[in-house]
Amino acid sequence: MFEVWSTGEIERLDELISSDVVHHDPYDPHGAAGLAGMKTTIRSNRDAFQDMTLTVHDQLADGDRVATRWTAAMTHRSETGETRSLTIEGITIDRFADGKIVEAWRSMDMLGLVTALRRAAATDPP
Repeated sequence: MFEVWSTGEIERLDELISSDVVHHDPYDPHGAAGLAGMKTTIRSNRDAFQDMTLTVHDQLADGDRVATRWTAAMTHRSETGETRSLTIEGITIDRFADGKIVEAWRSMDMLGLVTALRRAAATDPP
């Protein structure tokens, strides 16, 4: 699934994620919409950050759950055309049933991302 975030190959999610996946993420407005919502979220993020690349640092499995520590690197383009490299770190816990993700919890450093975006906006030329 993390490769899909990097490649944008949304159709691959059909084989990886249950259509009625429950996605717990307080920052995701589409989290309650199952697989369709997850696809919308990834598309929206890829539209905003077309070069987004996720790197998996650690994965730990226990029973039906896999915890993944990851970093997303991307470029932000301001309204004035200035670009800034941004990163965000996060942890995702996925629960599996019948070979697919059926429930997911995601936590990420949104404060760090918002701070970096504000810092970039403050330094953009007028």
